[in-house]
Formats: sequence, C-alpha cells, structure tokens
Amino acid sequence: MKTILAFGDSLTFGANPIPGGPRHAYENRWPTALEKALEGKVRVIAEGLGGRTTIHDDWGTGADRNGARVLPTLLESHAPLDMVIIMLGTNDLKPFLGRTAQEAANGVRRLVQIVRGHFIRPGDLVPDIIMVSPPHIIFSDHPEMLPHFGGRAVIAESEEMARWYKLRADEYGCGFFDAATVAKADPADGVHLNPENTRKIGEGLAPLVRERLGL
Repeated sequence: MKTILAFGDSLTFGANPIPGGPRHAYENRWPTALEKALEGKVRVIAEGLGGRTTIHDDWGTGADRNGARVLPTLLESHAPLDMVIIMLGTNDLKPFLGRTAQEAANGVRRLVQIVRGHFIRPGDLVPDIIMVSPPHIIFSDHPEMLPHFGGRAVIAESEEMARWYKLRADEYGCGFFDAATVAKADPADGVHLNPENTRKIGEGLAPLVRERLGL
C-alpha cells in the first residue's frame, strides 16, 4: 500500500467556520475523503495544524507553526512516503507574515526543496509532490477574521495564489491542484470550509493522485 503525507493548516485539520464549532468529523476531512476515493490503495496521513505557515514564525501561538521547521521531523517519522501533498499558504497572507501570494508560493517552493533534500541517502524513496493552492478567502461579517488577515485586500491576494503556485509547480516538476476549483470558504468566517467543501478537496485531488502514483 502506498502512503501519502497531507501537510497543511486548519483546512487540513478540519476547522469549523462557525466560531466555537467542533472540528469536522474524521470522515469529512479532506485527507480522509481522498483515502476513501482511492479505494484502499493508499494510506493518507493527515498533518494539519491551524495557523501553520510555509516558512514563517508566529510567536502568538502555543505550538510551532513554521512548516519548514517541523517538516523534516514529519518526513522522518512517517517515512517511507510515496507522495507529499502540501496545502499551505493562506496564513502566509497575514500582514505580519509574508502578506502576498507570491511569497506564499515561494514558501511552498522551500518546502519542496526540504522534501527532496531530506531523502538523499542511498536507497531512499523520494516522494512525489503535489502543490495545492488553497480556496480563496471571501468577505465575511465575522468581527475578527478578515481584519486578522489585513482586511479586504487579502481577498484579491488569495485569488492570485493559484497562478503563483502553478508557476512554482511547473518550475519544480510537481503536481498542481487548485482547490478553489472545487471548494469555497464559508461566509461564517470567510476562510474555513464547511464539511461538504472540505470533503470536495480530497475527492477533487483523487484523479491527479491516481495519475501520478500510477494507480
């Protein structure tokens, strides 16, 4: 059986867009939906953490949110891996972090370099990589979420992510998937997804994963 590491933030964790709402049920998280769509041929390991960035430190949180720093440990603990799917970058758009779609894509590029540089020992299996550009941020009446991301300007910036991610994926020979083609943020907070849209990401990824893994 092949193994995939799904490396992401709150959208991979299954965060509820309703303030104070419970985490989405296991079956509604996109890594689970992907595993189900692949009909038992692949095990998908979900590594999602709310607030996780590609390469930035966020000292206002109680856990290490810097994806570049924690990724080598996860690669080591879950090896061997056939594929790593990276869906990060939304948190990079916050004004006290990277702010732009281009910088988020550059952060994902660094994660690709980390994955490939980690598996350099003789006999190592170098996993395939898919870059996933996250769903767009949308307007919301939530009193804190949009201001936390810098206001309305972040909406347009989030809509640029797919273009930059596709460019970086092509440069590095990675797979690319635009999650905004299948999933939309919930207006409850403008960032997170309801269960249906969370599942759609896993279901939408399945054909590309099958192709790249030769299933």
